[in-house]
Amino acid sequence: MSYHLFEVYGIELEYMLVHNSDLKVNPITDKLLTKKNGSLTSDVENGKIEWSNELVAHVVEMKTNGPTGNLDELGLLFADNVKEMNQLLQEFDSRLLPTASHPFMDPFTETHLWKHNYSKIYALYNRIFDCKGHGWSNVQSMHINLPFTGDAEFEKLHAAVRVLLPIIPGLAASSPVLDGNYTGFKDSRMHYYKSNQKEIPHMTGKVIPEQIFDKAEYYDKIFKPITEAIKPFDTEEILDHHFLNSRGAISRFDRNAIEIRVIDLQENPSADVAIAAFIIEVLKLLVSQELVSLEDQKKWHEDELFEIFNEVIKDAENTLIDNSKYLALFDLNKASDVRQIWKRLFELVSDNLAEHHRKHIEFILQNGSLATRILKALRNDFSHEHIVKVFSQLASCLEKNQMFRP
Repeated sequence: MSYHLFEVYGIELEYMLVHNSDLKVNPITDKLLTKKNGSLTSDVENGKIEWSNELVAHVVEMKTNGPTGNLDELGLLFADNVKEMNQLLQEFDSRLLPTASHPFMDPFTETHLWKHNYSKIYALYNRIFDCKGHGWSNVQSMHINLPFTGDAEFEKLHAAVRVLLPIIPGLAASSPVLDGNYTGFKDSRMHYYKSNQKEIPHMTGKVIPEQIFDKAEYYDKIFKPITEAIKPFDTEEILDHHFLNSRGAISRFDRNAIEIRVIDLQENPSADVAIAAFIIEVLKLLVSQELVSLEDQKKWHEDELFEIFNEVIKDAENTLIDNSKYLALFDLNKASDVRQIWKRLFELVSDNLAEHHRKHIEFILQNGSLATRILKALRNDFSHEHIVKVFSQLASCLEKNQMFRP
């Protein structure tokens, strides 16, 4: 079934499974799904939410079970599922851990690929890219799926998504620590993401999708080169071009949706859904052309947008943007940090947000991205014990569906 712009949404959240005592990753997603379902399947329906596996065995995904038109109760629905998962994991002395990266996992020794359904696909991926690295086995994100019908709607949505992508990490970054230390990037996940498929660069491109605004051109300029590039590796032809496209927003013409993938996972699902609702309202504003015309949105080359994005993944909301042309998209006429841009956008759309979503966004705009708050809590003390202490607090925030206050 085809849906029109902003008629329905799909939200996906990924969580790490860790041991209770030391927070080391625990590759038992198959045991969790089996305990819930009675037998192992890759997807378990749990009412309005579905659980499924990911590439690696220590990550579980929960997502809306089909498209939903209602984001207002979704945070609490996800939170109930978090609690249920944690209860099931008690038997294995384990629990879920939020944020977009594990702070001290060694991906080269602790990565276990999923060995059940779709394992053939994952094994092929591993053969091509060697998935034992932070960009593959230590990345947890939220994905937002937004529908469109026909080229005219795709054009508007793709144009709006492209110009907003560079500043999303300024709102959602949550991955400042890898290998037991600050990486120098508040969004380390996206730093690794942009190069983890360097063997076949066309799969990720410049993260920001190219200036393409209709289906035929997308197939010609993105899917066709991806298919050609993968041919020497995928001799059995088991990989699909939709699956292979790894840009920061991918166009899924198989289900007429654009999937946004540059959003780090937060400390609790209510914060994730609030960020999703906020981004959606800003995209509605851009699509309406009240702020800037469609033609002006389409003019942006991916290289220009990638330059901004590349700075934002370092300093998140504190990144100073002095590109006057980009600032003009949001009606700003002087150099502003990314926090000010989001504050400006919040002023414009906050009336359209549910009160609980508004409160979560106000908290983030006032206290900083989760990455900023994690660094503040660590206070430059990256001893293993202190990292475990801070991330145990984050696990508690997830269980209680609370915001993290350093």
